[in-house]
Amino acid sequence: MLYDGLLLVAILLFATLIFVILFGDATESPKHYFLQIYLWLVAAAYFVWSWLHGGQTLAMQTWHIRVTSQAGKSLNKHQAIKLYILATLFFGISFLWAFLDSEGLYLHDRLTGSRLILVK
Repeated sequence: MLYDGLLLVAILLFATLIFVILFGDATESPKHYFLQIYLWLVAAAYFVWSWLHGGQTLAMQTWHIRVTSQAGKSLNKHQAIKLYILATLFFGISFLWAFLDSEGLYLHDRLTGSRLILVK
C-alpha cells in the first residue's frame, strides 16, 4: 500500500496541477468538491486500468501480487470498478475484516469475488 500510495500521490499532484491550470483556485466551494471528485476519479482510472491490464499496479508488480477473480481469472470491467468503489468506501473496515474472514479475504474482495494472489 505504501508503494501505491507514493505513486498515487505523484499522479494526484499532477492531476491537481492540471485542474488548477484549467479552473483556477479550488479552495472554495463548489470547485473544492469538484476537485475532490475529479481526484477520486483519477485514482479510479489508475487502479481500474491497472487491474484490467494485467491485474497489477506498478507496486503490485514490485511485490509480485496480482488481483484476480475467485476462479483465478482476470477481473472484468464491472468487477474492477466495483472493487475500487468498495475498497475506497470500506477502507479501514476491509482490513479488519481480513482478520475475521476464514480465507483471509478483505471485505471488498469478498463482495466483488476477487482475491490477491502471489505471482512467481
